[in-house]
Amino acid sequence: MKRPDHLKDEARDEAYEYFDKNIRPLPKTKSGEIDIEAQGLQDNDVDAFRHAYVSGVFTQEYSETAADILGRMNEYFTADLYSNSRDPRALNMDLWNNAVGRKYGNKTRSRKELLKKIHQGLDNGELITDLKDKRQYSGVKGDPINASKPVIVLVESKTGRNELFFDTVKREVLTADSFVALIQAGEYAGYTVKKIKGVLTPVSTPDGRRKNNLS
Repeated sequence: MKRPDHLKDEARDEAYEYFDKNIRPLPKTKSGEIDIEAQGLQDNDVDAFRHAYVSGVFTQEYSETAADILGRMNEYFTADLYSNSRDPRALNMDLWNNAVGRKYGNKTRSRKELLKKIHQGLDNGELITDLKDKRQYSGVKGDPINASKPVIVLVESKTGRNELFFDTVKREVLTADSFVALIQAGEYAGYTVKKIKGVLTPVSTPDGRRKNNLS
């Protein structure tokens, strides 16, 4: 199982490669590779395609909830970095396209199929490709990182047991066993360990403040 940052880079490259071959050519480096630092890759059709595809891959690999949380982490981190200059319409655009990607991530099983669905969504005007687009994202907004409850579930077993976790503050992947050990060592005050069907299981302690995807 890939780390979210590694999976994001992999999916980004796949999106650019598909876009370059099937939609329109993208800027290249002197060696002939797609130049991911080039101008013209933001706030347009290629940006929309990339956001939707990465979000769809996260949905396929992890879950729709994890994809939403990880996507908002990225968008609000970017917003913080460019808080004095980033157009709020760009944030709306990215959140919208992430949601489209999650939808198709749920409807597809392979990345090849996902790429085709995102392409169709682009052709059909489903994605926001222009900051002048008046459509507004109406889903969950806001930075999802909670310092006291930083861990989310990445992967569940077929029986619904949480197997792989991600610390959104430390940006670390945790197995169930390692998370249990860290909770027992007192490193995660917002969580506790319960024995469920004979297995030590990490759970979030109730706080009455906000939901997460760790139950």
